[in-house]
Amino acid sequence: MGDATTGTEGGSSTGQFTLDTVLAVFDDRSDPARPLTANDVMEAVDCSRRTAHNKLNELVEQGRLATRKVGARGRVWWVPMETPHTGDPTAQHEQAPPVRREIASVDLPGSGDRLAERRDALRAAYDYLNENPDASETEVITEVFPDHPAGYDTADKWWDVIKPALKELPDVDVATDPEHVWHYIGG
Repeated sequence: MGDATTGTEGGSSTGQFTLDTVLAVFDDRSDPARPLTANDVMEAVDCSRRTAHNKLNELVEQGRLATRKVGARGRVWWVPMETPHTGDPTAQHEQAPPVRREIASVDLPGSGDRLAERRDALRAAYDYLNENPDASETEVITEVFPDHPAGYDTADKWWDVIKPALKELPDVDVATDPEHVWHYIGG
């Protein structure tokens, strides 16, 4: 994976990795069907076992990874496959499609840690829309920017970068009404 500090929060080298840094380990596998262990993640990002477990479990809670116990003390993690359209709107809303690859391909300014922060901010905005399908621009900015400023001093500068990137992601649409309500159309 190269530099172990890539994706650290605030640019420090304390070993605090972003969730996307951990997910990148899954993308870099030669066999995408092979589940990974905490040791695999530890070695790839040069972190402690506790850090690997914490990040992996957080990704499971978000529905971005799945896990199961194997053997007496072992556990593996994998990226769950997308489920086909079931016709149940509730199930569709609860299971947002994975957009990790789309976020990774969106053209955002910056590189290294800064780019990782901006991708995290974009993911947070996407996740907010998934949970709040009819959010206004003001609501997205108010709820997401304070926790994910991505190096921007003002919410306006942040939104100038996040808004066009958000439009490129699947299942996101902006209404043409005067209140500029965003819609997560996957739900």
